[in-house]
Amino acid sequence: MAEVSKNDGPTDATPNVSEVETVDAETPEEAVAAIEAPAERGEPILQVRNLVKHFPLTQGVIVKRQIGAVKAVDGISFDLYQGETLGIVGESGCGKSTVAKLLMTLEQATAGEVFYKGQDITKLSGRALKAVRRNIQMVFQDPYTSLNPRMTVGDIIGEPFEIHPEVAPKGDRRRKVQELLDVVGLNPEYINRYPHQFSGGQRQRIGIARGLALNPEIIICDEPVSALDVSVQAQVINLMEKLQDEFNLSYLFIAHDLSIVRHISDRVGVMYLGKMAEIGSDEQIYDHPTHPYTQALLSAVPVPDPEAREGRERIILTGDVPSPANPPSGCRFRTRCWKAQDKCAEEIPLLAIPERFAGKDTPAAHESACHFAEEKDVVHAA
Repeated sequence: MAEVSKNDGPTDATPNVSEVETVDAETPEEAVAAIEAPAERGEPILQVRNLVKHFPLTQGVIVKRQIGAVKAVDGISFDLYQGETLGIVGESGCGKSTVAKLLMTLEQATAGEVFYKGQDITKLSGRALKAVRRNIQMVFQDPYTSLNPRMTVGDIIGEPFEIHPEVAPKGDRRRKVQELLDVVGLNPEYINRYPHQFSGGQRQRIGIARGLALNPEIIICDEPVSALDVSVQAQVINLMEKLQDEFNLSYLFIAHDLSIVRHISDRVGVMYLGKMAEIGSDEQIYDHPTHPYTQALLSAVPVPDPEAREGRERIILTGDVPSPANPPSGCRFRTRCWKAQDKCAEEIPLLAIPERFAGKDTPAAHESACHFAEEKDVVHAA
């Protein structure tokens, strides 16, 4: 019989992370049963605790020795709730896509835990891991290279059924694929066409259909609209919102475009150099940012209103982004921060509600990893 126990979580636990109820399954059957159990809306479905991924740097040809490591992800924690969209933003190289691969177990974590319905998926294998992968799917960034040019659309969308035949019997797969094409707004008669016969937006719809094929509970979207035109981006985002309501999906949405992330997300996390800098609701992050990096990001967003643009303060960051192979001590943003003091180099700031806002009913009372966090009005595009 599977046992349920309490895990108090990391020492830096905040309202962003809740208590983990771990499920200790004694047999593969119990593990699969726990994974297949329905999740209640509003409950944490995916809980990440102190996730770390370091890629080793080696030297030598015949005898290789490790001389360092690229700290792509260096201890992040967050919860994804059933039915919500959590947006992850940050500049290139901050570790967003690595987080996505770790959650899909496409990369093995160096340390940390990822709980899906109470089970640490970093330690699963066999039938249990196969069940997890059926329930957590991914939509990739590039709609051109993520589809096999030698396969028809029907074969691409139907391929998951070859791995998980219990989802769709063999004689029913063609009808199932045509239904999925119709769901994402494509003509079911396109089933025998090849990827090169579609536009970029249509290809991304095919990728979404492939992600929906196994009736997942979570879809990880790794910059799914960054390669598309603006008008097509809006179509794909509206489609994803419609599908979320229809299929009761939870999204982890990774993107660079701050306006798109705000449009689709319930909560937003800002990453910088492998760590979470700030996390909160879309209103808290966009209208009441407290971390200097978030404030600088928002100040860089173009504002279409000339009158609003005249009164805005543009925050120009100096210096280059540090190397993840040799990040700064203490706060990783301190080398580019105008607020940096000696404390920033000596102590790593915890992701927590700043003391000056603790216990106050204000949108600024959200988690921010800064010793000197303060609210700042930033004029940005709505």
